Amino acid sequence: MTERPPIPTALTASRIVAIARGASTTHVAAAVDVLMAEGINCIELTLTMPGAIDSMSALVRDVGDSAFIGAGTVLTLDQARACIDAGARFLVAPSIVPDVVEFASTAGIPCFPGAFTPSEIVSAWLSGAAAVKLFPASAGGPRYLRDVRAPLPDIPIVPTGGVGIDDIPAYLAAGAIAVGLGGPLFGNVLNDGDFAGLHTRARGAVEAVRQSREGTPV
Repeated sequence: MTERPPIPTALTASRIVAIARGASTTHVAAAVDVLMAEGINCIELTLTMPGAIDSMSALVRDVGDSAFIGAGTVLTLDQARACIDAGARFLVAPSIVPDVVEFASTAGIPCFPGAFTPSEIVSAWLSGAAAVKLFPASAGGPRYLRDVRAPLPDIPIVPTGGVGIDDIPAYLAAGAIAVGLGGPLFGNVLNDGDFAGLHTRARGAVEAVRQSREGTPV
């Protein structure tokens, strides 16, 4: 197996992956500015958005090393190649696609394939994943994550899918290295440009992580 790329420090520092998924990328750049201002700089653009790769390329060029821009819903080798060519610094998928993981690892790009059962999580890890995306996390919740990690403590897991801002402390306490936040963080900002609301939600998410680290009630 190709050497496993390390988990991005942007992820381990903020412990949040902001997942941009919407009908348009019109407001993506401005939304990323808001997230960065609030301390969230690990941002995933899903390929389900029209023009996601072009938007990704522009973002990578504009933010430089100030943010860690990656691609989500990467399901094919061609998509993986196009995303890396556009400057994606990590790849995410809802399932295990061995060709994508291997290609990313060979390029030195961390990949987070999705898995749910223990068997799937182990398969994802053995394929070369930098971390495993527990998806959909809400189907099991923090208790399920804690139970899964008991026999698999060395596999870093990022619960995603139905994770709300109020859920962050429980998932981190259960052993998640980070959480993936989509709709609960972005709301409808990618469609309506409500950046004030995004500021509020991002601030709340960062505060939840901070209080979790300090062990104080949220």
